[in-house]
Amino acid sequence: MLDINSNVDQLIEQYKTLPGGLLPLLHAVKEAVGYVPESAVAPIAKGLNLSRAEVHGVISFYHDFNTHPVGRHTVQICRAEACQSMGSRDIEAHAKQSLGIDYGETTTDGLVTLEPVYCLGNCACSPSVRINDDIHARVDRSRFDELMEELSHASPDAFGVNS
Repeated sequence: MLDINSNVDQLIEQYKTLPGGLLPLLHAVKEAVGYVPESAVAPIAKGLNLSRAEVHGVISFYHDFNTHPVGRHTVQICRAEACQSMGSRDIEAHAKQSLGIDYGETTTDGLVTLEPVYCLGNCACSPSVRINDDIHARVDRSRFDELMEELSHASPDAFGVNS
């Protein structure tokens, strides 16, 4: 089992003298642990001579940082106007129903965490879905199901996952 506190302490030592080291440190914690635990906020703040509010503010501002464990794959459905006008609400309802989860939740097998996102910059090819680092265009219910089937059989490095 991974010792989260020891891992975070080692990373703080590595990044504490780096100017502007908070973001690189948070990314390193996420890479090492899978998320940024709430218990890491105080040690990070102390190590970088910041307030806990400053650290929490950065964590909560950037959607890339989670404070709880997430699935092996993150599936984001675009909720921006262009995607909505092309059917993303239908995909959203279908995804929630087929995965059996709501936004911010993870499937019981730990495979998928479902999140909303407000623009993937792929408006001309709406509706769009991002799976980890890969954006998929013109997704409908059928394509969503195909993508989820591929995920369930994918190797850990598929769909833009680096772990």
